[in-house]
Amino acid sequence: MVDYDQMAIDLHAKHRGKIAVQSKVPLETMDDLSTAYTPGVAAVCMEIARDRSKAYQFTNKGNMVAVVSDGSAVLGLGNIGPEGSMPVMEGKALLFKELAGIDAWPICISAHEPEEIVMIVRSLAPTFGAVNLEDIAAPKCFIIEESLQDLGIPVFHDDQHGTAVVVLAAMINAVKVVNKEFHNIKVVFSGAGAGGIACAKILQVMGVENIILVDTRGAIYKGRGDLTHVKEEIAMTTNPDQIQGDVHVAIQGADVFIGLSAANLLTAEDIRSMSKDAIVLAMANPMPEISPEEAKKGGAK
Repeated sequence: MVDYDQMAIDLHAKHRGKIAVQSKVPLETMDDLSTAYTPGVAAVCMEIARDRSKAYQFTNKGNMVAVVSDGSAVLGLGNIGPEGSMPVMEGKALLFKELAGIDAWPICISAHEPEEIVMIVRSLAPTFGAVNLEDIAAPKCFIIEESLQDLGIPVFHDDQHGTAVVVLAAMINAVKVVNKEFHNIKVVFSGAGAGGIACAKILQVMGVENIILVDTRGAIYKGRGDLTHVKEEIAMTTNPDQIQGDVHVAIQGADVFIGLSAANLLTAEDIRSMSKDAIVLAMANPMPEISPEEAKKGGAK
């Protein structure tokens, strides 16, 4: 079996990280220096000072993304702090560069209150063409994302929007495979954080009417006394039958299980309790709620 843990440690130690700054222009002569830097660069500065939109023409702003995290909800590791989150944020920057040609840079910040994080991102915004919020714990991630919508550049919360788009793509194909329709399936989520709620909302837009979200205290339903404001809102439009109990109860008769929670949560017996040709998207990171082999043993398609 491949030991990816040790391979990852060796890779990061060898390269001291995964990203670097690389220049676009030569710097070999005095003319090169005087054009790229002083005195010539002053003319470019004044062009932008007169018309700030020219920053997109004369600098890398339009191709640069800030990958912002406070390290409070990293993968399945929890709150490991800004330094601990750096390898993940570097990895995201690597994906941006290699897959899309976008220059992204990790901004791992030592701030915990939503207002602090919003202030920091606002102050950094002139440098970047977009902001990717990453691995920030709920519910503050919702507050931060909503507060930054007037920033003037795209603000993308990966754990919400990225996860939701990927899940929707998988679901569009999965329902075709099992010959079912969005409007008559029952979907159960394990995990009601940023990703789970965003996925539920996008499936509602697609016509799914019977959705149950389950958090660590059980199924979310209207009137449950311990809900956050965000969960109260989603409770108003989900769990139409007011199912109560844990995920093992909620999953009974479901057509779809979507996991965004914790490893090894389900067994083949849970899958057998679902409807025929059950769809299982077990996405807990880094280890899923159930392995593909165990899910298929229970009858998953």
